[in-house]
Amino acid sequence: MKKITINTEVVEMMIFYWTSVAEREKVAEPYILSVADRPEMKLIYDEEFDEEAVRRVLSAISNRELLNGGTAKEKRFWNNNMWMMEDLGVMNAMVDPMKKLNLKEELSSLTTKSGLEELNIIFVPGTTELCKVVKDNLIINFFKIAVDVFGGTGEVTLNGKPFKESVMEMIQAV
Repeated sequence: MKKITINTEVVEMMIFYWTSVAEREKVAEPYILSVADRPEMKLIYDEEFDEEAVRRVLSAISNRELLNGGTAKEKRFWNNNMWMMEDLGVMNAMVDPMKKLNLKEELSSLTTKSGLEELNIIFVPGTTELCKVVKDNLIINFFKIAVDVFGGTGEVTLNGKPFKESVMEMIQAV
């Protein structure tokens, strides 16, 4: 590989949202719409989950309302967002390795199945999928990052493997 770009912008926008709502502040609708309209988010949209679903779920949470109806993906998105606000410490432990992810040392030895030389790794708050590949973008569902809070190790994993190792395997599968 020649170049890997790591994009955490949507998750960073969501940190503001999760923190604000956890502190009982209301997040304005224009901010929620700006998250839903991000090009990174559009990469995960399909017939069950789109901009309107993101707006509806995040608005309901901000307004302290239950989600009425919704698809399985919308319900998962609602649950995952609620989970982030239950313990901001866990959320921060999930964010930390994502923000610190550095693949410069591994770059020259990494290859993709498709032969891509440049790849964008994009972390987004997703729904049910672990990851998705769209052209030269590897979109990873932030909510799939796991932190061992009960075992006392604090180990961060993704798909049952150490975080960085799992990301590298995903890159190779692209």
